[in-house]
Amino acid sequence: MKFAYNIIIAAAILLASPYWIIRLGLDPAFRSEIIQRTRHWRSVPQQTRCLWVHASSVGEVRVAELLIRALQQRYPDHTVVLSTYSTTGYDLAKEALECLVFRLPLDLPFFISPLLKRLDPAVLILIEAEYWPNLLHSCLQRKIPVLLTNGRLSAKSFARYQKLKPWFLWLTKPITTFSMRTQAEADRLLQLDIDPVRVQVTGNMKFDSLTTDGNHPPKSMQVGKITVIFGSTRPGEELAIAKAISQLSQNPLDYKFIIAPRHVPRCREVESILRDAGLSVTLHSDRKDSTESWTTTVLLVDALGVLNDYYRQGHVAFVGGGFDPRYGGHNILEPALLGLPVIYGKHMGNFEEEARLLAESGGGIQIEHPEDLTPVLEQLLSDPEEILKRGTLAAEAVQRQRGAVERNLDLIQSLLEKGNPT
Repeated sequence: MKFAYNIIIAAAILLASPYWIIRLGLDPAFRSEIIQRTRHWRSVPQQTRCLWVHASSVGEVRVAELLIRALQQRYPDHTVVLSTYSTTGYDLAKEALECLVFRLPLDLPFFISPLLKRLDPAVLILIEAEYWPNLLHSCLQRKIPVLLTNGRLSAKSFARYQKLKPWFLWLTKPITTFSMRTQAEADRLLQLDIDPVRVQVTGNMKFDSLTTDGNHPPKSMQVGKITVIFGSTRPGEELAIAKAISQLSQNPLDYKFIIAPRHVPRCREVESILRDAGLSVTLHSDRKDSTESWTTTVLLVDALGVLNDYYRQGHVAFVGGGFDPRYGGHNILEPALLGLPVIYGKHMGNFEEEARLLAESGGGIQIEHPEDLTPVLEQLLSDPEEILKRGTLAAEAVQRQRGAVERNLDLIQSLLEKGNPT
């Protein structure tokens, strides 16, 4: 099956080569991307028995960050190496971590084989759902144990893999241990005929990676002195948000609103939506001091890496991405841990366990449609005690889930001692 996979990949590259050649000549960003994909790994010094972590993009890198720091503490004699797939993941890792970081090359044998020879990993640790056939089967051939940590298998992915079960079983054969976030996701693996001996439930490391920096939910709140954060918003959501803000702004109380689109380049589009709704807007980039107040109706966050700072200033959060199954929701844990009740949509495929956990605790409010946002906010903002109650429940629910990093460290220790038995 590996031979067939490589034939298909080679044929696809051959068919796409005219497009690639033209784009390489015309698009400097694409040219830089291909150069990084093919050459960047060669900058990694020769290693001996390193601990190799692979995290695809920003979300996975944030999960990997705490695990890597724990690995560096527990195994000071081992070098920890991190590979990423996306440019944004690489940039974040270089900024946040003190370890070797490189871009994973294309999943082709003539890249993967020399890469493994250069790294000589004692173990490969994958974050969440990273399945690269040549990489995995090359590890199997070299008897390198592979651990999938923070394992994710949504209902949508499960349905797809059910139709391709022989291929999925071949693809995942090299994975020594699946360390899954939830029992529901582990059960899906078992239904795909993965050996139960290879499946563990260790929890979600995202809970461990969150920090309040000593902050706690606010102890008191006045009606009208409430800030609502709309975080990681997606196309189609901002119109409903603008309508909700317009409705709430008719109230004489002094509510404040902050909107942070998921992708910063959309800020101009979002600003137009808000202004068309008659709302005044201040841009984050125009503020000299992030702690100072603003006089407009809405603060629009047009920068990366500051959303959590604004969550700390807020009292209620709406997290986007949950009204369209293509997006599967975004991280609802960060505002929850900071003591904010969190509102989110029904399509939370990427965070289904977190959505269930918060809803059951009372700290999360799941709504069906964007139009439901206005009545939910009207009811919640009229009752500060309810905000405090739900925010406290949200923070407590997240705190109870911690400990996954330590459980994964124990699995890594076991793999280092036993190696790959497959």
